[in-house]
Amino acid sequence: MRNIFIFLAAAWISIFGQTRTLTLEESIKLGLENSKSLKISASKVLGSDAKVTETLSQMLPKMSLGAGYTRLSDVPPFLVSVPIFPLPIKIQDAILNNYNFRLTLQQPLFTGFRLSSLKSAAEYNREAFKSDFNKDMNDAALSIHVAFWNYYKAQKILALVEENLKQLEQHLNDTKNFLENGLATRDDFLKIEVQYSNVKLSEIESANNVKMAQAAFNKTIGLNLTEKTDIAPSEIPVNVGEVKFEDLVKEAVDRREELISTQLRIKAGEETVSAARSNWFPSLFLVGDYYYNRPNQRIMPAKDEFDNTWDVGVSLTWDLWNWGYNSSQTIQAEQLLVQSKTSLQQIKDNIELELYQNYLDLIGEYEKVDVNKKSVEQAQENYKITSAKYNQQTATSTDLIDADISLLDAKTRLANSLVDFQLAKVKLEKAAGRRIY
Repeated sequence: MRNIFIFLAAAWISIFGQTRTLTLEESIKLGLENSKSLKISASKVLGSDAKVTETLSQMLPKMSLGAGYTRLSDVPPFLVSVPIFPLPIKIQDAILNNYNFRLTLQQPLFTGFRLSSLKSAAEYNREAFKSDFNKDMNDAALSIHVAFWNYYKAQKILALVEENLKQLEQHLNDTKNFLENGLATRDDFLKIEVQYSNVKLSEIESANNVKMAQAAFNKTIGLNLTEKTDIAPSEIPVNVGEVKFEDLVKEAVDRREELISTQLRIKAGEETVSAARSNWFPSLFLVGDYYYNRPNQRIMPAKDEFDNTWDVGVSLTWDLWNWGYNSSQTIQAEQLLVQSKTSLQQIKDNIELELYQNYLDLIGEYEKVDVNKKSVEQAQENYKITSAKYNQQTATSTDLIDADISLLDAKTRLANSLVDFQLAKVKLEKAAGRRIY
């Protein structure tokens, strides 16, 4: 029994306790599938599809069925007096139970172009919601990019701190040997020991940062907060290529989804204005009715039995005066259109500013990477020389600690700048309207 329990426990750990390692592409795919905001956006697209069907249905024949039953109070029969007869002649008894069934068919013939305009507006809005969905996809993908690379940055910094700790441990051992042989002072040993403690504190903080970055990454891709995950990043290529801001602006104007959706909503607004103006025109309908009543009022004399009749006609309705209702509806639609057109210009201005900022960020981060690489090379050379001098006791422990701190800072800045460069490149692509998923 005990062996079975151990086996089951080991199986549980192997299945549910293992770490899930994800590449950037796998993270984006999983995150988009689990995104709650995308589910809301997709729901809006489906709702807009239904709106198109709704407006289309108003252009097609409408059939309705009505039925009713009425119980009348008792009244005397219908009598007619004739001079040659001493008693009145009974024509018909009162029919107290009335049943009626009515089937109506109505087809709009002309509505002042209201229905066709509403249908076009609904179709434009549907396409706008699809563009919104594509924009939301890109936004969600950017959040995954940021969470992924921030997780990588936290891991990288923790690894640098741990590497630095190992170097300090070696220096502590060397200094201890120097101290025992009278080649170093107690002060030298304590200085390195204090530095070791400081870096140890940094390790604790960095480890917590990794856990927080992991939790943020998990949430972004739709996993549980504490699920064990790891990432498999590809190498970050540090190149910019030929990037012209003017070309990026042209590309953004053609490809940014929020511009496309706003332009579609402007077209929908124009159709809505046309639909509002249609209230000034008459509406013409073809109407047909089929009756199956007991008694049927069109059949005389009335009989206590079911009979069917029908009628076909044309109906016209025209609001000649409604206290400014039509003009109010038109003004509202026109002002909404003005708002959409103005919003389009605002979006264009914001996109140009966003694009310029991301363009400058990319250039700046590229230059930072180059500078930080040189700083690491210089710090490594300085550390190598200072460490050799310290081993020969021609440099002090303070010199060694300064060189150690400078090297750790340079490597940390380089790790940060590499990730910032990668994110700047992704943000610039998104700002230009490119898909980043």
